Amino acid sequence: MQLNPDEITPVLNRLKRAQGQLTGVIRMLDEGEDCKAVVTQLSAVAKALDRAGFAIIATGLEQCLTNPDGDMDKKELEKLFLSLA
Repeated sequence: MQLNPDEITPVLNRLKRAQGQLTGVIRMLDEGEDCKAVVTQLSAVAKALDRAGFAIIATGLEQCLTNPDGDMDKKELEKLFLSLA
């Protein structure tokens, strides 16, 4: 399944933001920051990654509905979806 570049741009932006947050978490750990602050930032990274994954799956679902002859079937999409759950 090929992803539409127009629909993927927001996902890329979200992933780049998550990458910056993860770099911040690593820095916080290196600097001995408070545990609560580190976990809060780590949670934000995890949420950003989940949202990016769900956006990619949603794009795949949409493509399957509009192009039922595509290369992904319902079972494969379900497996992808559950991998993020």
